[in-house]
Amino acid sequence: MDVASPPTTLSPLDLLRAELRRRGLDGFVVPRADEHQGEYVPASAKRLAFLTGFTGSAGVAVVLPEVAAVFSDGRYTLQIRKEVDTARYETRHITEDPPHDWLQRNVKAGQRVGYDPWLHIPDDVKRLEDAARAAGASLVACDDNPLDAVWPDRPAPPSAPAEVYPVELSGRVALDKRREVAAQLERDGEDAAVLTLPDSIAWLLNVRGRDLPGTPVVLSFAIVHRDARVEWFVDAAKVDDAVRAHLGEGVALRPRGEFRSALCDLAARRLAVRVDPSSIPAAVTALLKATGARVSRGLDPCLMPKACKNAVELDGFRRAHRRDAVAMARFLAWFDREALGLDEKTVSNRLLDFRKEQDLFVCPSFPTIAGTGPNGAIVHYHVRAKTARTLEEGQLLLLDSGAHYRDGTTDVTRTLILGQASAEQRQHFTRVLQGHVDLAMAVFPPGTTGSQLDALARRPLWAEGLDYDHGTGHGVGSYLSVHEGPQRISKVPSAVPLKPGMVLSNEPGYYKAGEYGIRIENLQAVRAVEGGERPMLGFEILTLVPIDRRLIETDMLTPEQRDWINAYHERVAEVVSPLLDAKTAIWLDAATRPI
Repeated sequence: MDVASPPTTLSPLDLLRAELRRRGLDGFVVPRADEHQGEYVPASAKRLAFLTGFTGSAGVAVVLPEVAAVFSDGRYTLQIRKEVDTARYETRHITEDPPHDWLQRNVKAGQRVGYDPWLHIPDDVKRLEDAARAAGASLVACDDNPLDAVWPDRPAPPSAPAEVYPVELSGRVALDKRREVAAQLERDGEDAAVLTLPDSIAWLLNVRGRDLPGTPVVLSFAIVHRDARVEWFVDAAKVDDAVRAHLGEGVALRPRGEFRSALCDLAARRLAVRVDPSSIPAAVTALLKATGARVSRGLDPCLMPKACKNAVELDGFRRAHRRDAVAMARFLAWFDREALGLDEKTVSNRLLDFRKEQDLFVCPSFPTIAGTGPNGAIVHYHVRAKTARTLEEGQLLLLDSGAHYRDGTTDVTRTLILGQASAEQRQHFTRVLQGHVDLAMAVFPPGTTGSQLDALARRPLWAEGLDYDHGTGHGVGSYLSVHEGPQRISKVPSAVPLKPGMVLSNEPGYYKAGEYGIRIENLQAVRAVEGGERPMLGFEILTLVPIDRRLIETDMLTPEQRDWINAYHERVAEVVSPLLDAKTAIWLDAATRPI
């Protein structure tokens, strides 16, 4: 008679180490990534969370026979210590003590450390290889991922259908986009480009999908050729007749499993193939080089045209933000009346309810961050039933949320107070607000990068010896990824100039560990500014949500900052009030009065 095996009590870390021993490996590197190197990954690719418990959107684990470590950035300093068993894992800041440095210190001579080449970009692999070699060890590419072998209930990959994104919303037919990309390749003497970013493929083909929560893309690969042909490697079950008819001639559908053989075919013909080193899986470049392709490192050819929104897309953003402003105004009026004594989860759900009532709403653009008191100091805190705090009088609530509408994407953060704020809370809030306003008012010449503007948002905080450990602004896609490159506003050096049509966030913050967090975020589009001796650029503010006046220490503001805040609130009232019910309009009138 068969006897069932007793349930295992081994942890994922123990199981992985046993599997590594079976394969003749001593260690393994586990990034928070899938084959597409995006910020959000499907449940089937959440290997880092399965192994360590860490659920942040950026991180890496390195496992060796006797020690292991988890790395992430300053957004997750507090969260990582809450979620990870620190008795079994060291927790490290990914920039202050990066994985390759830790590996070099801890790996022993002769040890073999594995990695999945589909989950790392080439430069990261090079750093790990150099570190292992310096310690007398070796880095080994695995044909399959050993962690998957010990993940018994691993979810199936997503299988949501693709859908057509009409030209009435995209502003350009897909053929025009394909020809633009092909012209780039022609100018640069390249025969083809490999696309592994799903939002690039969605933009290029005017399709959207539901493979990722909060990011309307189809997980797939593509090769675009210099004659504007595209090979799209996608599960056939995701593409119905309507999408096939929309794609038309020049787009060949191929099974996802044929992607490797197609890369080999490019190489066999000795073609010049562009890959973006910032997002391409190391497996792709290794395969191309090993089989004879001429690999050209360059920016994904879809990134810049996707980032510079056309007039139709910008109009869609404006419409989406007006509808979102209605939802936010109704929520904020409700918040002032009823939120005291409720918990973070209830408040977050209520905001979603208001958004669901808006036309063309699809889904949240990312999981809502609703942190009160010390939870607000966790930069990317996500409320769960077991961590949800009750909103109390005198505590701040940091509320960062957004939505995808069919015609645009929103992302807005407001810091709110119930009752009376302390003098310290108002002073820190006003420092953050000053930086937000100074950046919003910026006028700058063409060619300016986001890294050159970043200090404007930090200056008021720096003056008091304060700062924040995240970027000031990220790009935003048009009903695509809420975090879009290559544009950004950050301390990190950037060679990408800000150009008209780019949409970015403006979100400085301040976080007092164990007490509260403050962040103020609007979305803004880069636009031309007239009237100067030279051509100049500035920002059009898209978000139309009042800033909590109860938290502003008005005596700290310059006249220019005060004028900007009053003008902003006047515009919010002018645009949004006619769209509201009478009760909410009365609330908005009070919330937008001059200071």
